[in-house]
Amino acid sequence: MTEKRQFTGLMRDTNSSFLPPQLIEHPPVHVVFVLLEHFSMVSFTSAADTLVTSNLVTTSQRFTFSTVGISQQSVISDLGIAITADTTLDAMAPQIPVDVLLVCGGFRSPLAEIPKLSRKLRQVATRRGIVGGIWNGALALAHAGLLKEARYALHPDNHAFAREQFPTSKVTDLSFVLDGNVVSAAGPSSTLEMMLALTARLQNEDIVNAVREILACDRANQPSELPMLREIFTPTIPQVLKDTVQLMAGNLEEPLSIDELASWVDSSRRKLERLFRSHLNTSPSRYYLELRMTHARQLLLQSNDSIASIAAASGFVTATYFSRCFKEFFSISPLALRNQGKG
Repeated sequence: MTEKRQFTGLMRDTNSSFLPPQLIEHPPVHVVFVLLEHFSMVSFTSAADTLVTSNLVTTSQRFTFSTVGISQQSVISDLGIAITADTTLDAMAPQIPVDVLLVCGGFRSPLAEIPKLSRKLRQVATRRGIVGGIWNGALALAHAGLLKEARYALHPDNHAFAREQFPTSKVTDLSFVLDGNVVSAAGPSSTLEMMLALTARLQNEDIVNAVREILACDRANQPSELPMLREIFTPTIPQVLKDTVQLMAGNLEEPLSIDELASWVDSSRRKLERLFRSHLNTSPSRYYLELRMTHARQLLLQSNDSIASIAAASGFVTATYFSRCFKEFFSISPLALRNQGKG
């Protein structure tokens, strides 16, 4: 029987969507997006992408979502592109569960109250569902009387309107806010962060780390950083550890021994082992192996190279040993994963 190995740290996040499905005990969380005219397309897609990617990285259905227009299904976004919503507020089936209701606004979205939207928001809030607003969507919550206690985020261009029309409401200068069952974001970038924070609350932090690794992979601390190695580029990580990991990443085809790595960074084997254990919660050899397995997985799915060539490019002497190690990590053979990816 093949031994099961687990990836550690960021390597687990990077490879999560290629690992066996995670079992879930609860039904998926259903999120409804109410699209106002001229809603921010990039904000909406950031929010929806977070849900889709959460399902992807766990290979299970953690979230479902649907879109709703106010009076008609065709809604014009801020880009002038018409989106066909799944239904309208009038046609929403009462029996459809709404765990989260988010109102998606935009720079030119209407600011006046929409009575039937106010009723729907109050209905969801009464059932202890989560209600929220994106861009200026939080104003719909204010019209519904749901922001009397909660703090909220709003696009800066709408702050003056909010303070004039809702003088007792608690509009903030924050980019996003989660306050009880009220969530809000001021713009596109903060919508992603709001959705990640909401996912952490509704699911768990591990899922968020994996989603962030995919959707926010380009937010490196330095332009030259490899996203896969981002966890070592923090002020608390010693330079010798950073140098060692970069050496590993640059020598995947012909791996260096731990003693050779220590010599290159002017350290000792024992010191390296201590640094890896205390900062990355693993050993140097294990981290090196996980880097090579991740590299192999990327080549399998993104190239047409043979299994033997990929094994060699990832530092394995034989394709047989490579296949055995690969299956220990991914619970599937290299060839099966490649065929699965093509399917």
